Amino acid sequence: MLRPAITQLITKNESCYSLVIGVAKRARMIADELYDNGVILEEKPVKTAVEEIAAGKFKIVEKEKNKKKTEIL
Repeated sequence: MLRPAITQLITKNESCYSLVIGVAKRARMIADELYDNGVILEEKPVKTAVEEIAAGKFKIVEKEKNKKKTEIL
């Protein structure tokens, strides 16, 4: 199981859906960066993405409610 807990990662305005989408996008970015540089993955990109979001290195931003778009900043 990944740590920290979901409740520690999301704020009052974010949803679990946004967290999942944000982590997936960041994990894909990590995997693509490592692949482009020819680096072998030592740990799973999802774990790294969760740790980075928990540390505050990246922020999940929800766009307007009607558009249902989530971005990683």
